[in-house]
Amino acid sequence: MKIVLATGNKGKLREFKQMCKDEVVGFTELLGEIEIIEDANSFKGNALIKARTIYEKLSKEYLVVSDDSGISVPLLGGEPDIYSARYAGVGATDKENLQKLINNIQAKGVERTPAYYTASIAIVSQHGEYVVHGWMHGEVITEAKGEKGFGYDPIFIPTGYQQTLGELDDEVKKGISHRAKALMLAKPIIEMLGRS
Repeated sequence: MKIVLATGNKGKLREFKQMCKDEVVGFTELLGEIEIIEDANSFKGNALIKARTIYEKLSKEYLVVSDDSGISVPLLGGEPDIYSARYAGVGATDKENLQKLINNIQAKGVERTPAYYTASIAIVSQHGEYVVHGWMHGEVITEAKGEKGFGYDPIFIPTGYQQTLGELDDEVKKGISHRAKALMLAKPIIEMLGRS
């Protein structure tokens, strides 16, 4: 069974290819650019929207996998949550989103506060739909540190570590990240569906 990743994000595609022995392609290689409106009120809902949209445009021998993820800060009522990629507005850069989060935390009079990442992975095929989740807990700080990773990584310190995700090596992140945890749960489902 051919696996299609419903993302245009090269980082996510690379990460997924490393995990799967099967051939994995990004949907743009098969369908070109497609705008997908993610208007659900949860990571699960948005992941399913992406996977269903791409699956409906392909033939039945494809298995489509999508991911929706973001960071939540309880101090801010859970923000930015599902709006993580557009927290500072539609088309905002990672740097702009990061700075808005820092500003909002500072406005609460603190320099660090608990936070967590969520990753929701949806799998859609002719055999049905499945969704798994992974979480990574830690704290966010108001000073960006490190050049590795993307998004909010330079201000997120995972529980049990002293450095931000922007400072930690990729090998460390692969073992603790929310996406890695969700991918571990998704892998046996994908393998099972591939044999069906």
